[in-house]
Amino acid sequence: MCWVYQRDEPIYRIMATAIQKNGMKPLPNGNGLVHHEVQDITTLTGYSEVETCTNVTCSDIPQIAEAPQELQHAENEPEIDIVINNVVCSFSVRCHLNLREIALNGMNVEYRKENGMVTMKLRRPYTTASIWSSGKVTCTGATSETHAKIAARKFARCLQKLGFKVRFNNYRVVNVLGTCSMPFAIKINSFSERHKEADYEPELHPGVTYKLKCPKATLKIFSTGSVTVTG
Repeated sequence: MCWVYQRDEPIYRIMATAIQKNGMKPLPNGNGLVHHEVQDITTLTGYSEVETCTNVTCSDIPQIAEAPQELQHAENEPEIDIVINNVVCSFSVRCHLNLREIALNGMNVEYRKENGMVTMKLRRPYTTASIWSSGKVTCTGATSETHAKIAARKFARCLQKLGFKVRFNNYRVVNVLGTCSMPFAIKINSFSERHKEADYEPELHPGVTYKLKCPKATLKIFSTGSVTVTG
């Protein structure tokens, strides 16, 4: 049960009026305390009695619809994360490079005379550049396209500090290597028989080579569920 105010009269005035009209009587235990008997509080206070709803059942409350089983099954499926391990890029400095001078004055360099190139390394981002005398530079080891471009510009700046007239040109990403692991094993014999695009030579390589046309990529599929993507 609850009471609803119908007029803005202070409660202490209402109780004082009730005491004056009904009087005070001592309690039966004789401790001198008094209590007030109010015969009809509705007539004294002007409040109206409002009954609460006690007959509400669970069927009257709207139920939240359950998600479809297909959606729940899709949410429970594990996600496959593809990790980028290597981004290969190349660019040109458009000038002739003296490899001997780079090997003598440069830092973190190695002169490979038999290959006709110089390798230069960076720590951040951790990359390696192969430099040819024609001015072509290939950068490997980056884990993203952003890091690959930053590393390429750093290599060009290092060559510029050595006294070469470097112009950063013809930058492009040549290759990207990514790996992922399936949550199940793969029967590579059945896979190679069912797909004509697959090439499986167990004497040469333990995995199946599968080539995609769109997008252009090459997959190395292993029986453990590991997949390597290049392209």
